[in-house]
Amino acid sequence: ATVSVLYWEAGKLLSRKMATKATDIKKKLHAKSERVKAVDLHPREPWVICSLYSGQVTLWNFETNTMVKSFNVVEHPVRCVKFIPRMNWFICGADDLMCRVYNYNTMDKVKEFEAHQDFIRDLAIHETLPLVLTSSDDMTVKMWDWEKGWANTMMFEGHVHYVMATTFNPKDPNTFATASLDRTIKVWNKNAYLCNFTLEGHSQGVNCVEYYHGGDKPYLISGSDDRTVKIWDYQTKSCVQTLFNHSHNVSSVLFFPDRPLIVTGSEDETIKIWQLQTYRLEANLDHGLNRVWALCAKPGSNKLAIGCDKGTVVLRIGKEEPVFSMDNNGKILFSNNHEVVQMSLKGNVTADISDGEKIILPQKEMGTCENVPKRLEHNSTGQYVAVLFEDEYTINTTLAWRAQCFGKAIDFVWADDVKTFAILEDPTTIKIFAGFKERSAMSGLGMNVDRLFGGPLLGARSSNVQQVVFYDWTTQLPIRQIDIQPRSVTWNETGEMACLITDTSFYILRYNKALVQETLDSGVEIPEDGIEDAFTVITVVEEKVRQGTWVGDCFIYVCKNQRLNYYMGGEELNLAVLEKPMYLLGYVPKDNRVYLTDKARNVVSFQLFQSVIDFETAVVRGDLALATSQYLPKIPDSQKGTIAQFLDTQGFKELALDMATEDEHIFNLAISLHNLDRAVEVANRDEDQSKLRWKQVGDLAIQHSKFDLAAEALKKGEDYNGMLLLYSSLEDKDGLRTVAELAAAKNRHNVAFTAYYLIGELKKCVELLCETDRVPEAALFARSYIPELVPECVDKWRKYLGTNKFANAMASPEEFPNLFPVIGELFLKKEEVHVDPVAEVEEEVVAEEPVAKPEPVAEPEPVVEEAVPVEEPAAAEEEPVEASSPPADVEPTPPAAEEPARLPSPPAASPTEDLDQMFGDDDDDAIDTSLQVGTANADDIDELFE
Repeated sequence: ATVSVLYWEAGKLLSRKMATKATDIKKKLHAKSERVKAVDLHPREPWVICSLYSGQVTLWNFETNTMVKSFNVVEHPVRCVKFIPRMNWFICGADDLMCRVYNYNTMDKVKEFEAHQDFIRDLAIHETLPLVLTSSDDMTVKMWDWEKGWANTMMFEGHVHYVMATTFNPKDPNTFATASLDRTIKVWNKNAYLCNFTLEGHSQGVNCVEYYHGGDKPYLISGSDDRTVKIWDYQTKSCVQTLFNHSHNVSSVLFFPDRPLIVTGSEDETIKIWQLQTYRLEANLDHGLNRVWALCAKPGSNKLAIGCDKGTVVLRIGKEEPVFSMDNNGKILFSNNHEVVQMSLKGNVTADISDGEKIILPQKEMGTCENVPKRLEHNSTGQYVAVLFEDEYTINTTLAWRAQCFGKAIDFVWADDVKTFAILEDPTTIKIFAGFKERSAMSGLGMNVDRLFGGPLLGARSSNVQQVVFYDWTTQLPIRQIDIQPRSVTWNETGEMACLITDTSFYILRYNKALVQETLDSGVEIPEDGIEDAFTVITVVEEKVRQGTWVGDCFIYVCKNQRLNYYMGGEELNLAVLEKPMYLLGYVPKDNRVYLTDKARNVVSFQLFQSVIDFETAVVRGDLALATSQYLPKIPDSQKGTIAQFLDTQGFKELALDMATEDEHIFNLAISLHNLDRAVEVANRDEDQSKLRWKQVGDLAIQHSKFDLAAEALKKGEDYNGMLLLYSSLEDKDGLRTVAELAAAKNRHNVAFTAYYLIGELKKCVELLCETDRVPEAALFARSYIPELVPECVDKWRKYLGTNKFANAMASPEEFPNLFPVIGELFLKKEEVHVDPVAEVEEEVVAEEPVAKPEPVAEPEPVVEEAVPVEEPAAAEEEPVEASSPPADVEPTPPAAEEPARLPSPPAASPTEDLDQMFGDDDDDAIDTSLQVGTANADDIDELFE
């Protein structure tokens, strides 16, 4: 038992080492669940769908590691599931003999039908036609057409045991293959009932079968209960290779689409990855989820989905970016698995091509490599290209593809010299070659190196600490140690600028070549961390960059958020927004275009004029005269706006104003330069933005004391606050009246009120308050400034409150002048002049008597004597009513027409008693009797109505 455990542990350790050595494998999803019988990957979304033995179907997002949806399909095992992406469906087959179709967006069941007389084992979806194949334990294969209501259009019989798997041929969709426990593989035509041929060779039942997707090999692969995997040539109908390494039944197999790999899964709980060319075992994976039941991979993706007893795993195999290199003349080399092909841009790019348009390029096969290239890299002249594999390299000529040099290496980089390069032989040894012959070796670097960077200096990145060290190619002395861990280092053509790209940002550095050379020539001892001033940090940009290249002092790069940008003079400018992940090939100056490619080696381009780059480079270097005299005339008019934006950011605003083409930019520059004429010109022709722009023009005109222009601009911009400030400062009464009228018409009531108040039109203020339902404020304002309008405002206030005790409690100076000590006199005098209707009637009666009677003329004295007691209580308090002192211009009222008591005001009455009389309830606690409208302030009234 101890020996068995040791062997098992040694096997696990060996598996991990093999996986690390063979390929770059990264786990994307590890989701535990019930037993997974089938998996499928969506071709567009980051989804994997799983059918479970428990009867569920689950949908997972392997980018976010979350379950998107779950479907409780049936209480029986669901043994197969497939996406139908063009219909937004998936179809699954279960042990209850039924097939079910669901919409994975809405989760609605589209169709349910009985498909077979026994368990359903597998499904296959035609790439273009509305056809589905199902295989079953009833030993048949059936074809269904969903455009015909899921009618069973064909049934294929011939196997004598369970049909475990079925798959369409991707190169000939009219044919498909099936695998059965009768130990055979049969190939069929979808329009014929009999099979085309049968492949025999397994000693036990065959569980799985899959086609090779590449165009170079007519291969099938099968896995069996005899624990072997067989590769078949279906044209010669022969077995090409048999793979022995699994210790239990082989349950699933496939050819990995984008790499020359074979993947097999078994009930021995392992996934094995094999090299297609040599059939060498490259990796042995065990994710601890017990038996493996299903595998899935899709063309155009490097993801592998695995279904096991205890869950699902999604792996990324290899890097996503394609392997390519382009020289300065536009010749592109691509690695297509083991093959290297060349495409040339010369003569194939027309002048009228649109940005982002796919360019059709002819391909030329250059040669075949024994292993899959990991990287292709041209030298500075494009005469040679280095092909880097997993642990070796080869240098070939680009014309004849003849090998010039080869050897073992972990990494490889070119120097600026044509035939000078360096290799990383092991983590502690770097060898430098000149003329394809070894010139020197560097060892004892004090760190383990995992990556080299070429260019004017030789860069070595540490694998155990965050640092990169740059060395001189000739002396191998350390020039500078930088404490970051870059993913790549790119130099410009002059060797004066470098960009260090990390996972989260990139650094733009300036290399002081003259200072470094002077230090090296002086012979002084260089410290371990190098020459302190060798590099100067220009900027750090927090942007995730996929790739970048230099054109002059312009750094062009592709972001991971699908944007093509370029950096120049401290500014980041966007060139294009990409629809999908793209990879930078390079820039061809004579085409004035940046070229990119995708995973499928489709090439597109975007225009970037060389004259624009030269102009911006000269400006950044401080040579404005050269930029304007030599490069500016070459820039096409379509690029003047871009140049203006750049000049603006560099501080050359006047030159930018002369070149700007967009109104928005012209206006902003004119405002910043205080150029009122250009600003007014733009504001006049742009109606959409005119209001905002006129406000800015008005503010600027005020700064320059151009008040007429400011008034016109503020009026056009409807800036009533600005107009109020302007006219009030100028003491322009007519202008303020205009502001008030305009503001009132636009419902800018605060401005209108202030303007009316400033010019003394207080009645307009009261009217404005009443119109805006601010009646209480109108009453209080009138109480303070226009007492004669108080009764009118009180009436409106009562209507505003409605019929309730608060409205009834409100006193008006016209009705109760004795409650208004200050303004009551005004209304009291008014009432004495215009007496109440009762007095008028009595006066009319008196007026009808003969005027010649002398008696009424001699009787004013008793009236005065009788009025004396009425005046006495007023000496103690305020005089409520001056009944005995009529105005001089009014004839005294005769005794017979003595005025009746309009308001009950006994001599000893107090204001509180008067309020009690108005309210009709002396004990009403809800009203504070200490408040009288005539003497209360605003806070008291607010408290009352609260």
